[in-house]
Amino acid sequence: MTRDVHQQAREWIALTGVEGLSDAQQSQLQAHLRDCDSCREYGDATSHVIRSLRSVPLAATPALVRRTQTRVRQHAQLLRQQRERLWMVGVACTGIGFSASVTIPIMWKIFSWLGNWAGVSGPVWETGFAGFVIAPALLVSVLLLVRGTRLTDGAGRLHR
Repeated sequence: MTRDVHQQAREWIALTGVEGLSDAQQSQLQAHLRDCDSCREYGDATSHVIRSLRSVPLAATPALVRRTQTRVRQHAQLLRQQRERLWMVGVACTGIGFSASVTIPIMWKIFSWLGNWAGVSGPVWETGFAGFVIAPALLVSVLLLVRGTRLTDGAGRLHR
C-alpha cells in the first residue's frame, strides 16, 4: 500500500466519527484495515478518543446560560425591529406609489395648462415638471447625506 492509501484511510477513519461514509468507501476502508496494522491501530485509537469525548458530560454554567439567553433575546428584539421597519418601508412605498399615480397625471395637466397659459414651449414646461417631480427625492437625498445616514457599514454589510 502506498502512503496516499494510508492518508485516505486515515481521513475516512476521521470522517467515520463525524459523518457517514458511502458503502464503497466503507468497504474499501474495511479491506484496508484488515491488511494494515498501523491504520487499524489508528482507527482503534480514534474510536477510543471519540467514545471518551462523548462520555464527558458538558454542563453550561448558570452565568453562561443567562448570557446566552440575553443574547438570543437581544437578537430576537433586533429581528422584530427590522421586521417592523421593513413593514413601515413597505407601507410607505405603497403610499408613495399610490400618491404618485394619482397626483402625477393631475400635476401634468396643471403644468400643461400653465405652460399654454404663459406661452411657454412644450420642452420648457415639461423640463419644469420633471424638476418638480424629482425635487422631493433630491431634497431627501441631500438631507440624508448631510445627516450622515449610510446604508452599509465600512465592510460593505447593510447598516442596521
